[in-house]
Amino acid sequence: MKSVDLVIRGGSVVAPDRIVQASVAIADERIVAVGHDDVMPPAQREMRADGLFLLPGAIDSHVHFRDPGYPHKETWQTGSAAAACGGVTTVFDMPNTHPPTGTREALALKLKAAERSFCDYGIHALLGDDTVGHLEDLLDGGATSFKAFVGNTFGNLPAPTDGALLEGFEKLAPLGIRTVVHAENSSIMARRQKVMQDAGRHDAQAHLDARPAVAEIEAIGRVVTLAEWAGARLHIAHHSAADSLFLLRAAKARGVDLTVETCPQYLLLNTDDILRLGGILRVNPPVREPRHNQPLWDALMDGTIDMIATDHAPHTPEEKTRESIWACDCGFPGVETQMPLMLTQVNLQRATLMDYVKWSAVAPAKAWGLYGTKGVIAPGAHADIAFVDMNKTGTLSQGRLQTISKISPWHGRAVQGYPVHTLLRGRFVMQHGRLVEDAITHGRSVKGVQAMPAARPRNQEHYSSAIVTPPAGVRPNAWPEGMLR
Repeated sequence: MKSVDLVIRGGSVVAPDRIVQASVAIADERIVAVGHDDVMPPAQREMRADGLFLLPGAIDSHVHFRDPGYPHKETWQTGSAAAACGGVTTVFDMPNTHPPTGTREALALKLKAAERSFCDYGIHALLGDDTVGHLEDLLDGGATSFKAFVGNTFGNLPAPTDGALLEGFEKLAPLGIRTVVHAENSSIMARRQKVMQDAGRHDAQAHLDARPAVAEIEAIGRVVTLAEWAGARLHIAHHSAADSLFLLRAAKARGVDLTVETCPQYLLLNTDDILRLGGILRVNPPVREPRHNQPLWDALMDGTIDMIATDHAPHTPEEKTRESIWACDCGFPGVETQMPLMLTQVNLQRATLMDYVKWSAVAPAKAWGLYGTKGVIAPGAHADIAFVDMNKTGTLSQGRLQTISKISPWHGRAVQGYPVHTLLRGRFVMQHGRLVEDAITHGRSVKGVQAMPAARPRNQEHYSSAIVTPPAGVRPNAWPEGMLR
């Protein structure tokens, strides 16, 4: 039997519907077998993963690596290093860099910068009035998908007119290309912010008061209507409000090809934290009142919201701590802290590890046409694996983050559950909690990566017999008592 590159023994492989005690064999960047030790092929290297859970590497659909244009905030090298150390193996970068990723030349600059990446990547190009005429050219140049900033955000890119947005949807629908939309009503927010500023409001709460939930409700309703009319694939970014969930549920019930993300900040933080953190927590859409937290959790659990992303948006400490909230840049780093934050919630039994795999890997892989190649630990898939220790405890520290932006609202937060190794296409990019520095050019574009049917594991009878089964009386998706501690 031919030797493989690596066999991982003793770990528990996490799928969206079950957990199995299994070994994993890897050759030529891909998984070639999942099963019991005694059916593994010979290997050049072996690794023990006793007590660890093997998760598909997380796929973050929403990062801002700021490169090119803002190297004092982040670069592809530092942003992707943060991803690798956070168990994230694939990211999709947003177009509000400088220059914006709206021309083939600007796209080429970003792809050149991304050559120094520790993780795989997709590039969302800009959909706007000035770019809608050459969307196909951007796809030919290496873009994987598009982003429309219906609400204003960092970089002050103009919101597309409804006419341009509809035209873009009509062009992309037959190509099967999904468009991300930042859904907030720019007109409402601009007028309310001016009223706040004219009244002398510059406190942290003013940012939320200028961006009420109705701005999200109106924008989601509008973009869903346009996408549904055109038959286009639509993705709602960083969903923040309980009040607009009814629109998502109704659209999905009608069969609209709609996917939705939310972020840890909308699940775990609220206005109590704004009072504590001030401008550090300024983000678009804003973190809202406590009443929004649980409905967003419920929407994740019932599938109304499909996935977890981070909106990783780094700035310097000086840019986040200015006296006026209007002068504080919007956003903060998140790609390195997302996994321990969410694993902590699993340990608190708010969700299962299988739920987390759905949100962090399976759903984004399906949304971006990668599932089977990414988002799963199965023969034929890329060997993208996060090795997780669910018992490891610690305190998040902004000073230890890989990002340039050493300021985070999660600083000082206690967590339980960490990625301890990250494997990207069969190569370690993070090991024992430390970045593998010479893996800096291992990342590559997912452009052209085709989804493939998830293969049945070899020796299915061995694989199935290792399923971790809950005891009688426990719902199938619940953790058996004591499994995590």
